[in-house]
Amino acid sequence: MALLSLARRLLRMHSQILFPFLLQHPETIPSSLASSSIQQRHFLSLAFHQTFFISSQTPLLTSHFSTLQSLSAQTLNYQFEFSPPPIHDPDPQEPALLHLLKRVAHFSSEAEAMASLDESGIKATQGLVCSVIWKMREEWRLAFLAFKWGEKWGSSGENSYELMVWVLGNHRKFNMAWCLIRDLYRFSMDTRRAMFIIIDRYAAASDPCTAIQTFHTMEKFRMTPDEEAFRTLLKALCRYGNIEEAEEIMLVNKKLFPLAADGFNIILNGWCNVLVDVFEAKRVWREMSKYCIIPNGTSYTHMISCFSKVGNLFDSLRLYDEMKKRGWNPGIEVYNSLVYVLTHENCLNEAYNILKEMKKAGLQPDSATYNSMIRPLCEAEKVEEARNILSTMKEENLSPTIETYHAFLHGVGFEGTLEVLNHMKIASLGPTGDTFIFVLGKFFKMEQPEHALKIWAEMKHFEVLPDSSHYIALVEGLASSGWLVEAREYYDEMRSCGFLDDPKLKKILEEPKQHSGSKRQRGPKEIKKSKQLNAWKGKKVRRKKKVNANEK
Repeated sequence: MALLSLARRLLRMHSQILFPFLLQHPETIPSSLASSSIQQRHFLSLAFHQTFFISSQTPLLTSHFSTLQSLSAQTLNYQFEFSPPPIHDPDPQEPALLHLLKRVAHFSSEAEAMASLDESGIKATQGLVCSVIWKMREEWRLAFLAFKWGEKWGSSGENSYELMVWVLGNHRKFNMAWCLIRDLYRFSMDTRRAMFIIIDRYAAASDPCTAIQTFHTMEKFRMTPDEEAFRTLLKALCRYGNIEEAEEIMLVNKKLFPLAADGFNIILNGWCNVLVDVFEAKRVWREMSKYCIIPNGTSYTHMISCFSKVGNLFDSLRLYDEMKKRGWNPGIEVYNSLVYVLTHENCLNEAYNILKEMKKAGLQPDSATYNSMIRPLCEAEKVEEARNILSTMKEENLSPTIETYHAFLHGVGFEGTLEVLNHMKIASLGPTGDTFIFVLGKFFKMEQPEHALKIWAEMKHFEVLPDSSHYIALVEGLASSGWLVEAREYYDEMRSCGFLDDPKLKKILEEPKQHSGSKRQRGPKEIKKSKQLNAWKGKKVRRKKKVNANEK
């Protein structure tokens, strides 16, 4: 613990060196980061010297395959996980604007690109600008060009500013994001949500110290860092695994923000559902008692979820009974957790009994409930039983979700994987980029790199364009399987597509290029087998020599 505390202090010191300007008065912030207009023109001008594809960087979004959680980029129903803007009547100008943006990306200057947009005859509206920024969110330069064009014609409202801050934060363009926040402040628009968004994006970028300091910077923008802002900070930190920092901040600020069950529940959620650390979850549970905080229904829900995920049936049921005795009505999340752990522990009949209890309590099983049964069955390669559950699910008029299909991917081989992917396409539920990340990892874990390469080829058939996370998964998997020649080829392809170098991969691939004439280098199993064969041959030769010596 002493070493962890020291590391955190060093990280904070480093962050303070890199983040001094945000503590200044808002009017001086932009000048220290460079003025917004100069900064924006500089970054945007760079876009026109590169192809629009080069701008694709890995967004700060990760996915987790869990039946008990959503597969969306940050797996939780979170207020800053943007969804497509609600447009009842799509703007008929949108396709033309998207096409034009991709074309002007190749122009030599921003002024030329803007002139082309102005001459297109397309009329800027706030809805159109927001929709186009969303559609171009993976290409931040083009999204930013659309934003600037909308701003020029007075069609950039608070929503488009906030969405653009989120997009820039996804691509680690924080200086530009701060320029937009400064503009919101200068135009007397509400900066509160934009500040929450950038706190969340710093946490997603594994920079918890800057996220914390941004919270303290809110006063400089005439905003009170109140209870809501503090809870937002804690949630952002926990959501991306910085749970120790969140807990420390909560305890340090207990005089300003009194300790309560809601705050501890945020920390519990981090240990129970993000990192799934039972030891730490139990410790926080004890801490609540130490501070005279009585657990509420949410506290029990998180703990039951944690115990179920690690297969602890006894404690899951114990807390379920305790929860009811204390007067807390279990919600559907609790029943889903119990269904999962019972199925996982081969208690399928008892899992069905839990479904009956749910209905008696006035709750209807949903898709997530049945997914909680399908997932452990598929993991145990009981695919037929899982299909029976799927049939029951359909009889209840519940449609399979993307998580349903992802669950089936656990229990099938190569041909079965293709079948599931085809079903997903027919059902218009993907497959998505996250699906292929999982499938690639699955085949590398099964030591089947040849099937991983076949799946890579299938991505085009399913109209999924690989991003840097796909290339990293493929190259790392090939290298760990001993296929260094292919790994280097795909790494070169990744670089040629404009993705940044990955230091970890670069180090792996810098190993001596032996056997360069062969198609691939032998994997660890083949090398071990070869050594065993040579050792056996050596013993055989020694036995022959010994026999010959005895004959003499």
